[in-house]
Amino acid sequence: MKQCGEFRRWLIRTFWCGLLFAVGFTWFYMERQVPDHLSIVAEELEELDLSLPLDVTFSCESQEVMLGNGSDIPADEIRLSTGGTLSLYGKAQGSYRLGMKLFGQFLFKEIKVDVVEPQYAIPCGAPVGIYLKSRGIMVIGTGRVTTAEGKEEEPALGVLKSGDYIEAINGEPMTSKEALVTSLNRLSGEEAVLRIRRNGESLETAIHPVETEDGSYKIGAWVRDDTQGIGTMTYMEADGSFGALGHGISDTDTGAVVEIEHGALYETDILGIEKGSAGNPGVMAGVIYYGPGTVLGEVTENTEVGIFGTANERMREDAAAQALPIGYRQDVKKGKAYIRSNVSGRSEDYEIEIQKVELNPLQKNKSMVIRVTDEKLLRLTGGIIQGMSGSPIIQDGRLIGAVTHVFVQDSTRGYGIFVEDMLEHERTDGAASE
Repeated sequence: MKQCGEFRRWLIRTFWCGLLFAVGFTWFYMERQVPDHLSIVAEELEELDLSLPLDVTFSCESQEVMLGNGSDIPADEIRLSTGGTLSLYGKAQGSYRLGMKLFGQFLFKEIKVDVVEPQYAIPCGAPVGIYLKSRGIMVIGTGRVTTAEGKEEEPALGVLKSGDYIEAINGEPMTSKEALVTSLNRLSGEEAVLRIRRNGESLETAIHPVETEDGSYKIGAWVRDDTQGIGTMTYMEADGSFGALGHGISDTDTGAVVEIEHGALYETDILGIEKGSAGNPGVMAGVIYYGPGTVLGEVTENTEVGIFGTANERMREDAAAQALPIGYRQDVKKGKAYIRSNVSGRSEDYEIEIQKVELNPLQKNKSMVIRVTDEKLLRLTGGIIQGMSGSPIIQDGRLIGAVTHVFVQDSTRGYGIFVEDMLEHERTDGAASE
């Protein structure tokens, strides 16, 4: 009898654990499957394919957004069975809210719907040299220094952290490593009050520079004030504004996206290509031409979803290609698509396969999984290589995204970002900075 009781308790525990897991998994799956935000073009019917394990009801309080089940657009509420298609029709531009209820009773989430005018952009695919000047002097880490007496000390230990930005010393703004060195030597060992930016917050801290063997004064910190590299231009709009890379430029040591004061795009030449292979991502080797006559544009933002700025007249003339309509996340389908790239020395479209689409991704720059299927590109690069980040993705005559990452163990596959997420950041940032 005792054994039967223990077995019964084990079954009960197993049942409840299984039930909690099923509920948690269902919630997580539905949260990922249904986007938090949708953009639809005014006066155009949009359809969203949803594979949901439960029946749900969508409703909208505004008369400007009408709902349907794929065959008609009845009114402001629609019940959707598992595996159904949600149709949306926006009559007027603006921002609206859709409510999503489980079993017609329990509000699961609200979806922001932006009804917008048709948007167009030129898919570029050209490699560019990128230079970014950090906003403040970036701290990479701390280390020991040997003093004039031959002792080892680490003055910055516990004072500075990797990822900090030194903005000023004793009230004097710091704009370069050279300015930092000059300021520390001028103090000759006296206390330095540093104004630093940490995780977006400004704070002050004191530190004592120490005299080293060569007579200079140091605080025992590795610092950097700029970064550079080669990437690919994704798109350009009619006013010259651009987006590139599809992901931010991060510091190679800290891994954090570099907070920038300003930046620029420069002419670059690709000198060679190292093909990618399993465990060894390939790379485009090139040279960046720095100089006033080689500037192509200004970089104003470095973010998780790409770099943004304004192209100059010279670059606008070079990118005189046909603008394409923007495709939104609901327009992206699994199957054939193309990436545009200049890896061969001229702009070409190469066939790829979109294998997976995440409507509500955990990381915006990993919204879709793609695989290179074009034999010419495979012979040339082995698939996706470093430097191709930002290559525009085109499907059904629309610009839908950009390449962002390569799979380390399979260079033929990688991630992409929805171009609407790049454009949305650009619009939001522009509105905030006016």
